[in-house]
Amino acid sequence: MPEWTKSPQTPVRIAFLLFDRFSNLCLANCIEPLRAANMLTLTDAFDWMILTADGAPCRSSSGIEIVADAPLSALRRTDYLFVTASYDHDHHDTGDTRRTLRAAARKAQVTVGLDAGPWLLASAGLLNGRRATVHWDLFDAFTERFLEVDAEHERVSRDGPMMTCAGAMSALDLTLDLIADHLGLAARLDVEALFLHGDPPLSSARQGQAVADPLVQKALTLMRETIERPLAMEHLARRLSCQARTLDRHFRTRLGAPPGTVYRHLRLSAARKLIEGSTLSISEIALRCGYDSPAALTRAIGKVYGRTPSALRRMR
Repeated sequence: MPEWTKSPQTPVRIAFLLFDRFSNLCLANCIEPLRAANMLTLTDAFDWMILTADGAPCRSSSGIEIVADAPLSALRRTDYLFVTASYDHDHHDTGDTRRTLRAAARKAQVTVGLDAGPWLLASAGLLNGRRATVHWDLFDAFTERFLEVDAEHERVSRDGPMMTCAGAMSALDLTLDLIADHLGLAARLDVEALFLHGDPPLSSARQGQAVADPLVQKALTLMRETIERPLAMEHLARRLSCQARTLDRHFRTRLGAPPGTVYRHLRLSAARKLIEGSTLSISEIALRCGYDSPAALTRAIGKVYGRTPSALRRMR
């Protein structure tokens, strides 16, 4: 059963190990959603650091230089180790790399291979007997080279403590899943809305947690279209040609929350965006987001975000 909201007790620790000529888009599609999740939930839920093998700066395939926080040898216990490689993966595939990856993986609860990173993990023997994917340009060579790995043509694959990802856009899928795992689907919904144009699809490589329900999708679209004048649940259900109890069941199954909770969340998210991104008065924002008065909006904002609208506006 999916969970609508979660509150991690401690920050989720993530280490990104970069190899020269890594994909900057791949890295950004991981870090930016994590940053957004922290910002939108007003927490430090995710804490990350950048590592290279020797601690020296690393250049992406587009020539952007990234300064490392530390060498890989400084890695202590971490929740996730993201091995990020793209071009020149065969050049990086050395005995030293294999030994250091095996040692580093023992310090991580979950090891993640991004883009060509799964190649390095497989070469280190970390994917033997496991399902894995890799950048699709490398897929055929990967299957021929690593016979002990059950290669699958998927965007994201997870087998035990190992996760692998096929490329930059798949990295976004993986990170959205990670956000849902640790903060719940409400946070994922907000992050998707920030980065994806139009109605966020809430689709995912892991269908067990994905919202692939047409009724829920249509309901979310209708909710967003009626934020200024929210519909009663019975009216919403009629517009969707279903019973209110059917709609409730689908939402609880797919999102872990009843439709009313999700509807209020969408309205508050819209209000927060206006508070932080415009100079509109709180009275005007309340009207635009379906609240009877500024006081009602202020109470709702305080209950969810623990701050007044004025405090949120000062934080922007």
